[in-house]
Amino acid sequence: MSLTNAEFDVSEIHWLMDMFQTVDVGLVVLNSDYRIQVWNGFMESHSGLTPRQVRERYLFDLFPEIDEQWLRRKCDPVILLKNRAFTIWEQRPYIFKFKNYRPITGSAEYMYQNSTIFPLTDTRGQVTHLCIIIYDVTDAAVSRTELESMNGRLQQLSKTDFLTQLSTRGHWEDALIQEFNRLQRYSQHHSTLLMCDIDHFKRVNDTYGHTAGDEVIRKVADVIKANIRTTDLAGRYGGEEFAILLVDTSLEQAQCLAERIRQQVAILAISYNKMVLNVTISLGLAERDVGMQEHRHWIEAADNALYQSKVDGRNKVTCYSSEPA
Repeated sequence: MSLTNAEFDVSEIHWLMDMFQTVDVGLVVLNSDYRIQVWNGFMESHSGLTPRQVRERYLFDLFPEIDEQWLRRKCDPVILLKNRAFTIWEQRPYIFKFKNYRPITGSAEYMYQNSTIFPLTDTRGQVTHLCIIIYDVTDAAVSRTELESMNGRLQQLSKTDFLTQLSTRGHWEDALIQEFNRLQRYSQHHSTLLMCDIDHFKRVNDTYGHTAGDEVIRKVADVIKANIRTTDLAGRYGGEEFAILLVDTSLEQAQCLAERIRQQVAILAISYNKMVLNVTISLGLAERDVGMQEHRHWIEAADNALYQSKVDGRNKVTCYSSEPA
């Protein structure tokens, strides 16, 4: 037996209402005064409020956490211009502050939401209501934020030496190049480069093992970190070799710092496997000179001064001089 047109219309409305209530997005219809007219099953499930409880209620009284000015700025042009509007979680995490109960994205406390806002017109084409569709995008948002966080951590790891927590050689040398270029433009400024390494370090590794050597490197790095300023940059230049860029520091000022670091390392008592290890360091200093054409010339100057400290018996501070000895 076939359905009459009237019966078919009723069935179609019934199907639409079923879809409206069970669809996995939020559907909210507001009148022009922002009073709730329609509230589907998704919204009821996440808010705990039934359609009967919210009908004719003023949206911003019922949900005071919604930024009224912001949402009106989104909705008012929809009414006036009959255009759609969109919100995305990157700009604002949510419109409705619903708890996140999804097990896969349990790390998010609240549901991340995108939304589409579009006008509803009467038979004369006048906008009488607004429909807001709420999409739960928590899975995508959490994946995105975790990926960005991981990329940030990886970027930080690429800049930081794991053993010493000083800068890696690459990151440190990039900073040196920037400082060298700055000094090329502002020749009245003075910055000094300090290079140092641990004396007889191979003997430590050969006698006590590489784990002991790592502990020695860590402790020397701790002394360096404790003595430099936030404007300075220390890096692990090689195995047991360190480099410190002392910004806006004259050779004389740098010499005082280098001597303090040398003395503190010399009195270090490094505990390892119930033994106490003692080491010294040799240091070389070079102030940036106008005759240096490239940053590597600056490194070579400091390295030459370090080499001279080794030649002169180690556990010394030597300042580079462009004048022949």
